[in-house]
Amino acid sequence: MTVELKPLEEQVVVITGASSGIGLATARMAAERGARVVLVARSEGALAELADEIAANGGDATYVVADVSDRDDVREVARVARETYGGFDTWVNVAGVFLYGTLEETPVEDMREQFDTNVWGLLYGSLEAADHLRERGGAILNVGSVASDRALPLQGSYSASKHAVKAFTDALRMELEEEGAPVSVTLVKPSAIDTPYPAHAKNYMDREARLPPPLYAPETVARAVLHAAERPERDVFVGAGGAGLSVFGRVASGVMDTVMERLFFGLQRTDREAGPLERNGLDDPAGDLEERGDYDGPVAGTSLYTRLVQRRPSAGVAAAALGAAAAALYAWRRATRR
Repeated sequence: MTVELKPLEEQVVVITGASSGIGLATARMAAERGARVVLVARSEGALAELADEIAANGGDATYVVADVSDRDDVREVARVARETYGGFDTWVNVAGVFLYGTLEETPVEDMREQFDTNVWGLLYGSLEAADHLRERGGAILNVGSVASDRALPLQGSYSASKHAVKAFTDALRMELEEEGAPVSVTLVKPSAIDTPYPAHAKNYMDREARLPPPLYAPETVARAVLHAAERPERDVFVGAGGAGLSVFGRVASGVMDTVMERLFFGLQRTDREAGPLERNGLDDPAGDLEERGDYDGPVAGTSLYTRLVQRRPSAGVAAAALGAAAAALYAWRRATRR
């Protein structure tokens, strides 16, 4: 069946992970475009500040302090949305935590905790949203990653969690379609995004972590998410870099393994010694409203590839993906020569 979605200005949008990075950029953009937003994160101070900011700019927001790895917390989010706004139209699962290190160096307990947030938290949110939207109609938007398609060395546990996100999202979409539910389910797969991701990660490497180029601004993901909140689509890459990794990973997996082995260990580590593990997003909530990270290279403010794909041209998408792959490889090679 064809799913009809409301214009964003008529929607109530739930956003998890709203206190930083992609979630924060999406919350601000949704409010600017007239949506009423339900902000969800672990940090009450950051959420209260963001809700006040949105209200001061003429928007409408409420917030719920919640740890998405706790199903009762997720149910409370839905309850508050119903009590405050009569329900919701779109649920965006952004919340995630990050680990750097080889699989051998990373404690299994941390990997399990990462899965509790990245996989179980998204699963709880998706099921809560599906239950509410079966009658009302609307959209579930799950933020995966390029790592949903292509595993990254030094981020093996994160990659595994995002592979699980993809499988769960695809299965949920098929089941809702088969029963005729008026719910759009979209997987959004960002490339490397200039957020505080490396600073918030729990890092078991001996050097500070960084993201491999090319990088995109968090607003590129926010625009893609909100586009899918109004126009149903199955999945979308944000950024040509991620699309290129996926394409090459499918058509030449062995070659891509070699490329990543030679480039991605160095590209994900700086020359600076890593600091202590005391403060990180796995163990503590992010207390500051930070959209951007401290990447010192060029950051793309838009993605032509993503705009083309979301406009659904009948031709040129495959060529754009291959061009994206070539551009990404060029950027990685330049980065390794600096």
